[in-house]
Amino acid sequence: MLKEFLKTDKSPAQLLIRIALGVVIFPHGAQKVFGWFGGAGYVKTIHAFSGMGFPAWATVILMFTETVGAALLIGGFLTRVWAFGIGIAITICVFVNHLQYGFFMNWFGQQKGEGYEYHILVIGIVLALIIRGGGLFSVDGKLAPDRYRRSYLL
Repeated sequence: MLKEFLKTDKSPAQLLIRIALGVVIFPHGAQKVFGWFGGAGYVKTIHAFSGMGFPAWATVILMFTETVGAALLIGGFLTRVWAFGIGIAITICVFVNHLQYGFFMNWFGQQKGEGYEYHILVIGIVLALIIRGGGLFSVDGKLAPDRYRRSYLL
């Protein structure tokens, strides 16, 4: 059953989107956990999220997914798990912080917040990774080599 879950194809496209998603999400986690890239760090993040009504355990799961999960996603280890976690996080983010600002991002500073267009891209990438797996050079593929699909088509 685990090998079936890990199966993937040898698609370079899956490799590229897996790495892109991990590279984009990791800095968000690093902001929350380590305070890197101008972030708040672990304690302030827990406090800020609790002020929005999120329990500490949910914030810890989010931070773990965005740091450890994003790093493991880059390597293609448990690709579907981390993609699913990122998908859940980004969907919650849309409903809590972005839906009220409409579709477009705030490119010119003319609205109070950011829209959700970026989030739709992330959800699309997440769905592709869940459906097709981690692709070329993934740890998943090494753990389930007999399950590689021969073509790039489902």
